[in-house]
Amino acid sequence: MPTVLITGTSTGIGLATALRFARAGYRTWATMRDLGKAGALREAKASEGLDLDLLPLDVTDQASVEGAMAEVLPGGLDVLVNNAGWAGGAPLELVPEEQHRAMFDANYFGAIAMVRAVLPHMRERRSGTIVNLTSIAGLVAMPNQVPYTASKWALEGASEALAHEVRRFGIRVKIIEPGVIMTNIFENAKGQTIFDRSSPYVDLMRRNGKFYSAGHRANQPPGIVADAILDAVESESDRLRHVVGADAESILSGRTAMRDEDWVEMGRELSDEDYNAEFLARFGIELR
Repeated sequence: MPTVLITGTSTGIGLATALRFARAGYRTWATMRDLGKAGALREAKASEGLDLDLLPLDVTDQASVEGAMAEVLPGGLDVLVNNAGWAGGAPLELVPEEQHRAMFDANYFGAIAMVRAVLPHMRERRSGTIVNLTSIAGLVAMPNQVPYTASKWALEGASEALAHEVRRFGIRVKIIEPGVIMTNIFENAKGQTIFDRSSPYVDLMRRNGKFYSAGHRANQPPGIVADAILDAVESESDRLRHVVGADAESILSGRTAMRDEDWVEMGRELSDEDYNAEFLARFGIELR
């Protein structure tokens, strides 16, 4: 029976992924900072008889990472899914430095700590799969989300380089890049999101909000990401990147067709009507 460890499983994509793997017959280690939030997993484990173990783990705390690995690795680990992280939205000028650093601690350095913890084990076994959750923002630089975007781009780059480094040891790396998925990430991000009607960046903030509102209307559930992760792990393909969601595919397709200068030029002074029309024409997404 293969074994998987998933970080950040209290809600959303992490929760859906833990249940998807457990139901597919994996021994599943579902980890989170606060096991008091594991009610949905406990209920599913009890009602369905799932082979699912709960483990406290804070990816930003090295002692916590080492403690979890001491529990998991002696029994073997086949798959690591780095899902834990958080989001927030604000123009760069308004983001406090400590918030910028905290975003990297959770989204980038936390994932790297987990990878470093499992690599010797997987290398010795000459097998294993590492899955890193980034975002469509890891491929297309999103205005009003500089720290989040930068942390996801950093993880994208590290993942691509890592895939090359560990290929000789039989270890695979997969990058999952969702669009807007209906999870608690938006509720959790409120403390890191700034909307100031008096700011010179207010148009930028409003447009970014409309982009996420469009995602909410599309109502893409966390299960589509969980399915994509399991498919990527079980596929024999060497495919590295996996874009998930119709909006993510539209954004990537539209951005790929543009020159960098055209993307930058979309930041010029435009009325909402003109900006929304250009966004719809280029990306097929209606902002309203």
